[in-house]
Amino acid sequence: MIESWAFYLLAIPVVLLVGMSKGGFGGGLGTLAVPVLSLLIDPRLAAAVLLPILCTMDLVSLWNYRRSWDWTNLKIILPWAMLGLVGGALTFQYMSPDMIRLMVGLMALYFVGHYLWGKHVIQQLHAHSPSVVRGGFWGTLSGYVSYIAHAGGPPMAIYLLPQRMPKTLFVGTTVVFFTAVNYAKLLPYAWFGQLNTGSFMTSLVLLPLAPLGVLLGVHLHHRLSDRWFYWACYGILTLAGIRLLIDGATGLMGAA
Repeated sequence: MIESWAFYLLAIPVVLLVGMSKGGFGGGLGTLAVPVLSLLIDPRLAAAVLLPILCTMDLVSLWNYRRSWDWTNLKIILPWAMLGLVGGALTFQYMSPDMIRLMVGLMALYFVGHYLWGKHVIQQLHAHSPSVVRGGFWGTLSGYVSYIAHAGGPPMAIYLLPQRMPKTLFVGTTVVFFTAVNYAKLLPYAWFGQLNTGSFMTSLVLLPLAPLGVLLGVHLHHRLSDRWFYWACYGILTLAGIRLLIDGATGLMGAA
């Protein structure tokens, strides 16, 4: 069990922010969790500590967004996400966490830049429809980076946001998606030794914050218009992308 007071001072707001993300206020907030906690502990330990907390948050979110799901999209992206999880489990010990941070950061910033550059044109076009090709690619990538660093939010946002679905349907779809993904991660995390008694005890200390953060996110979600909700999502994607880009590049240069 982690006994550093500095860690808990950092982890408490991080867990609350992740809970707000799970509750529907900005899907990109969760992406910051592992990189921020990795300032004080090993990224693999950070991911292990967060996983039981994420699973608890998922159950609370699932109840709040029950029946607000897009099954057409879920049938496309979930099987591919499971394939991504298998890839993450098999390559985790060989893949540099900094390389993953760099990749996800670049991807998030690219999407935000594309949106800002083409937003006036996009507004005059029909929204993207669910696509097996796009859903397969982004679903696989989301499953992969979710296994590595719980960073599957940006790939899912890249796939789902252009469809311009109502905000509650958007959030509910991501809730079901990440509930399935996170619970599927429990077995390989335990099998490969990431989940252990020490990490689980640390998770239990932080666990009471999980429902509090989710309920706060639900509260904010229902008080934001669609316009401000999506601007918040893109803004958070920008912050997440910059942070991941800096952390990844710095780590890779330091290792060179």
